[in-house]
Amino acid sequence: MSAQTPFLLFSGTNSRYLAEKICSSLGCTLGQMNIQKYADGEFSVSYEESIRGRDVFLVQSTFPNSDNLMELLLMIDAAKRASAHSIIAVIPYYGWARQDRKDKPRVSIGAKLIADMLSTAGIDRLITMDLHADQIQGFFDVPVDHLYASSVFLEYIKNELPLNNLIIATPDVGGTKRASSYSKYLGVPMVICHKSRLRANEVAEMRIIGDVEGLDVLLLDDIVDTAGTITKAADLMLANGAKSVRAIASHAVMSDPASTSVEQSALTEMIFTDSIPYSKKCAKVKILSVADMFAEAIRRVCNDESISSLYAIK
Repeated sequence: MSAQTPFLLFSGTNSRYLAEKICSSLGCTLGQMNIQKYADGEFSVSYEESIRGRDVFLVQSTFPNSDNLMELLLMIDAAKRASAHSIIAVIPYYGWARQDRKDKPRVSIGAKLIADMLSTAGIDRLITMDLHADQIQGFFDVPVDHLYASSVFLEYIKNELPLNNLIIATPDVGGTKRASSYSKYLGVPMVICHKSRLRANEVAEMRIIGDVEGLDVLLLDDIVDTAGTITKAADLMLANGAKSVRAIASHAVMSDPASTSVEQSALTEMIFTDSIPYSKKCAKVKILSVADMFAEAIRRVCNDESISSLYAIK
């Protein structure tokens, strides 16, 4: 790491691809860390350079499996015990965020539990992106910089999509605020899909509130897991006269058989960020990088500059 750099940046195993791009954007090198794995699946973390008195940024998304979260917790604990000046967790995808409230009796609030674990481990700040629910920020007693992929997506939309015939859509009522923000900024109409579920990951019924006939539909979501909702919404749009259907989502969870579902669906294109590594083969999937956005956020945190001014819409 360059002596001129006022911070150190490290990465967990499965977010290294993104951390390296962030480092490239910042003009620094990735910090040296050793993660030793044992035969029984246990692992340990150690820093291979001094971090005493330094501001340490730890890049790791907490997507399945749970090793990614545990790795991050050990990285935080090791940094604290190595006398880092401050520990900033950079979590592009904050896992367990869909468990943000008690929606039925006798369930955990996983998003709060993860926040407590990160705080207990010793973070001084969190940088994350497109939380499933904004109120998760309130689960932390440390500063939270909540980034939005909208800056990356809007550039793509304006340069690549047919704006003169575009309509914004949300695949469920919960995404209405997000869709409305895009709709107002781009000056295009929006429609809403209303869905009901029998159980998690299974849509029972869906219908459109609004008119899409003859229009190019852009579906917006934060997470695509099994792709059941997004592909059902796309089919519904075409059945109601849409000219074409594309989808944009921040986090490509894409549990099997999601890639096959997207490939076989009515979607023309499915656009994600690289907050989670996507290695499956699907001709319709396009990945946009958020590395420059996170690099700029890190730079602004180090310089005590505003981060909210980065975003046209939130």
